[in-house]
Amino acid sequence: MSMAEKERKNKFIFVTGGVVSSLGKGLSAACIGALLEARGLKVSLSKLDPYINVDPGTMNPFQHGEVFVTDDGAETDLDLGHYERFTNARLTRRNNCTTGQVYETVIQKERQGKYLGETIQVIPHITDEIKNRIHEAAGKTDIAIIEIGGTVGDIESLPFMEAIRQFQFDVGPEHCCYVHVTLVPYINAAGELKTKPTQHSVNKLQEIGIRPDILICRTEQPLDLKLKEKIALFCNVRPTRVVSAEDAATIYEVPLMLHKEGLDSQVVDVLGIWTGEPKLNQWEKIAARVKDPKDVVKIAIVGKYIDLTESYKSLNEALVHGGIGNNCRVNLKFVDSEHIEEGASLKDLLGDCNGILVPGGFGQRGTEGKIKAIQYAREKKIPYFGICLGMQLATVEFARNVAGLKDANSTEFDPTTKNPVIHLMKEQAYVEQLGGTMRLGAWSCELKSSTQALRAYGGSEISERHRHRYEFNNSYREKLCKKGLRLTGLTPDGLLVEVVELDKKKHPWFLGCQFHPEFKSRPWDPHPLFREFIKAAKTYKKGATTTKTSGSKTAVKKTAKKTAKTGSKKTASKK
Repeated sequence: MSMAEKERKNKFIFVTGGVVSSLGKGLSAACIGALLEARGLKVSLSKLDPYINVDPGTMNPFQHGEVFVTDDGAETDLDLGHYERFTNARLTRRNNCTTGQVYETVIQKERQGKYLGETIQVIPHITDEIKNRIHEAAGKTDIAIIEIGGTVGDIESLPFMEAIRQFQFDVGPEHCCYVHVTLVPYINAAGELKTKPTQHSVNKLQEIGIRPDILICRTEQPLDLKLKEKIALFCNVRPTRVVSAEDAATIYEVPLMLHKEGLDSQVVDVLGIWTGEPKLNQWEKIAARVKDPKDVVKIAIVGKYIDLTESYKSLNEALVHGGIGNNCRVNLKFVDSEHIEEGASLKDLLGDCNGILVPGGFGQRGTEGKIKAIQYAREKKIPYFGICLGMQLATVEFARNVAGLKDANSTEFDPTTKNPVIHLMKEQAYVEQLGGTMRLGAWSCELKSSTQALRAYGGSEISERHRHRYEFNNSYREKLCKKGLRLTGLTPDGLLVEVVELDKKKHPWFLGCQFHPEFKSRPWDPHPLFREFIKAAKTYKKGATTTKTSGSKTAVKKTAKKTAKTGSKKTASKK
């Protein structure tokens, strides 16, 4: 990056965390971005991850949560999902930086002789590379918000901490704001909130050479002024910059709560920016719809990562967005597909649900249970939404139980199947390296007329994000279509199947897509497919309720008639 580009005076906000992990640094950063956007500023958001992996693409979802995919095909941290859901920023691979990427780049430069014989060290070479990446990610925005992963004091994050410490001297302290997210726990036995963990966390940060400007204190109970003044005194910040962040009923209420605490006004004060008051009407409407909806539906998510909902973070939020778009609360029921394989009753597991969704995933474990759940949805006319693997398994289920191809499967699970309706793409056949080698990022798709997909999108040309290796086998197009499977979305060249459906006359709403629509859903702009899926679930619920009610009325009439007949017979016998 040129010196002229570096001299452009972006403002930088660095978000760190202390005491424990999972305090919500990513959500805090996203909320700061949302509030600054509401003040009319243009923001970018980035995540610096201390792990040595190049990216999270090959990491176990149980350890890392979901992998969020950007338009340019980067496999990134799930916090980038928060950033995109809360702001209008569209992120790229530049917005997620890992230790693995930094060291890989520095070593490549050293091998190429770009350091002119220097001894390569953490300072300045690693820290300089980190700072370069921060500048690149900032781009042409007013404010760049950078979250540092991990917890202050971790060995892994020290190079990143050192880099952001140096940053204030590179660009000037008036262009930097340090926000520290910490914990103020409530001790039941003592009946009070304790500030000592926060004091120690800030002390650790100051040892590194970083003095936080603002503290976001995660707490179960509100911090009163006296407690804020105590934290301010021991942590060397102003009392007005100690922000209470209580647990919220919904994450979409958090921007409003932090604004009420004065977070955004303190941030612009630290950075010396003048703005008008934030326009928060949009967030107020979203929070109101989430907290007080007019209806409620239950959606079953049939998968294998159900014990850790972070594995389906974007999916869960997209379903909430679909509910917002229908003024409806969406209750999620996570169903372990392995329990279905073990013989659990489908009626008991899925019978009370108004919609069934099978999400993306990898590996054979639990797939037969998912196929049975799809069959149940198809036969019982329950709205079904299959995403990525969910679309592929819907194809397998249809091939087996409708088209009569009893051994139909994906070659991912059965390489020797005689009917590979899902198979590996030719260009993937000889790939040995797993990381970053799938069909990734935004791909165009053309939708056919008179389809559920076209009705949802309102236009035939769309672009969606992908993350998969296996595809619909074109050799089975004609055979499956003759039996009623509709291929309603294809790539512009017609070679790859992107959307499959059942005709509306045969099923009220049955759709599978090869892409991941959840990555592009926003609370103020629900993704069309999620909006229509929840709409279909509402319609199904209404129909099921009507059927039950009419059934009850019929039963009451029959009972009344029977009682009347019995009464007539008794009267006649008395006479």
